[in-house]
Amino acid sequence: MTTMITRTAPDAGFRGGIDVRVSLRDNAGDGASAFDGAWFPRSRDLALEVPELIAELDRRGVRVERFTYAIDAWSPAPRKIVVQGRTVRTGGFRSMDPGVVCLTWAGGVRRADLLVVPPETDVLTGARALRLCTRRGLPRSPQMVLAAARSTPLPQVPEYPRAV
Repeated sequence: MTTMITRTAPDAGFRGGIDVRVSLRDNAGDGASAFDGAWFPRSRDLALEVPELIAELDRRGVRVERFTYAIDAWSPAPRKIVVQGRTVRTGGFRSMDPGVVCLTWAGGVRRADLLVVPPETDVLTGARALRLCTRRGLPRSPQMVLAAARSTPLPQVPEYPRAV
């Protein structure tokens, strides 16, 4: 059975004034790197998150036709999602790494693997992971990239002696 959800994502890919957290290399889909970017969703609800991601990528010139994900890492998702008047097919697979989602476009010729920054990740680590995934030469493991994003020390606020 195919479930259709018609959801109109805001024009600029924003939810209540909060931007969609995604990074994408300029030449995404060329196969030259382990990851073509990263996505930092706010929840594990694909019916809510995917339309906004697709709308944001459309704005950036990437017209996603298919979105695939690790089925056990997300809440159930419809097989087709309508975003801004067009249908994007989704597919969940048990064999996929839960730390990666895959996008295809240009008739299936172009493919991008995005590292998924888990929604429960702190914002600073998430921002670092988004930035790291636009670089070449990353390890192929999502866990190693996230560990590298966490390895940068958190900013320290100096403690001043209290006046007694």
